[in-house]
Amino acid sequence: MNRVQRNMALQPNSRRHFLRGAGVALALPWMESLPLFAAQDGATPKKAASNKPPVRFATIFFSNGVEPIHWWAKGSGSSMELGPVLQPMMPHREDFSFLRGLYNHQAFVSTSPHLGRMPNVLSGASVSLDPSDIRVGTTFDQVLARQIGGQTAIPSLVLGIEPNELRLEDGVSMIYGSSLSWSSPTKPATKEIYPARAFDLLVGDGSGRQIDRSILDAVLKETHELEPRVSRTDRVKLAEYLESIRDIEKRIDHANRQERIEGWRPTLDKPNMPRPADEIPQNVPDHMKLMLDLIVLGFQMDKTRIATCMLNNDLSQMNFKFIEGVKGALHLDLTHNGRAAAAEAMYLKTNQFHLQQFAYIVDRQKKIDEGGTSILDNSMLLLCSNLLDGDTHSADQMPMLLAGRAGGSLKPGQVIDYMDKGNDNRRACSLYLSIMDRMGVTLDRFGDADKRLVNL
Repeated sequence: MNRVQRNMALQPNSRRHFLRGAGVALALPWMESLPLFAAQDGATPKKAASNKPPVRFATIFFSNGVEPIHWWAKGSGSSMELGPVLQPMMPHREDFSFLRGLYNHQAFVSTSPHLGRMPNVLSGASVSLDPSDIRVGTTFDQVLARQIGGQTAIPSLVLGIEPNELRLEDGVSMIYGSSLSWSSPTKPATKEIYPARAFDLLVGDGSGRQIDRSILDAVLKETHELEPRVSRTDRVKLAEYLESIRDIEKRIDHANRQERIEGWRPTLDKPNMPRPADEIPQNVPDHMKLMLDLIVLGFQMDKTRIATCMLNNDLSQMNFKFIEGVKGALHLDLTHNGRAAAAEAMYLKTNQFHLQQFAYIVDRQKKIDEGGTSILDNSMLLLCSNLLDGDTHSADQMPMLLAGRAGGSLKPGQVIDYMDKGNDNRRACSLYLSIMDRMGVTLDRFGDADKRLVNL
């Protein structure tokens, strides 16, 4: 490799700083104390157009719904009361709104209780049940990616934990159950389940080319030259940012060495061949947290502003025995419990586990400062599932939480009941129109809706 050519530069119309070397650019966090652009090629420095960080959006999805009696919220703000499933969100009651009653009509009327009610979560479109005609509407995250994704290196980050499945289930393709995000009505967006590959996208050039891990060492000189030019707060932020990248690298290496403990088990306990590099983590909580960390990193680096993450597929075979008190039960079996008391208690634990993941990314984003506001203040995080009741396959409501402030245009800390007689619109696609508005994409209609939600 040739000697790294070091160069420091600031991107026009931004306070974002880049450490450049070996043909790649490593984006640093947004810094309040860099009000002017560095001169390039002798040009006169220009003042930043705006100090306001961009708005980001992410969907965190879990499959097969909840136990309805445990899914409720009352009140507002710090005094909001939360049902058993939502207990992990207690520290964040002022950071999210509980949205009750939103649904997708095409999912509600579908004759397929699972696969007709899952791939259209983010589109509200009808699902073709003909196995020779895979067809769902384009999801709104991909509409956003098409409209504004060009502002970042990665138009949208599409992540998951379980792989795509190509088999048929009740005569319907399981690609439906594996795909939350659809780039066109007939093509799911490519879902990445390998943390290392997603990491390569984020710290590389956006095309999957991996930056050698020594690149951080190669740019330390530039980092030290930058430090005197920024405030003490930003110096701390810069150090924390570089350390967070190193931490994720170490955790990827560690996760690659874990033994398989979830879901389907192969006939061998250990590989009978040399270990390939960059394997999928075999510990479910570690895998999920890595993926959520990568969303945070992508937002922090401004490599992407749009992300989706499937914590599990529909008809999931994920095994939750890593949770204390959950014994040898697959997620799908727990959701179809027939109201058996023991299984219902385990189902509650798995639901709480999903909420713990959402609480984790909310908490992480709350703690990252962007000049007086946090990444969470400048984001919208949607938690949702395809069914309300996993046992009865009810699709008349969808479990939904919306966290963040979208740069000040959202008012969290509310319980908004769209089942109330005062609300004549409870289409999930109305929520999506409202979200897209806040991302700078305005449509007259999306899916089955032409109205925005009120009271957000």
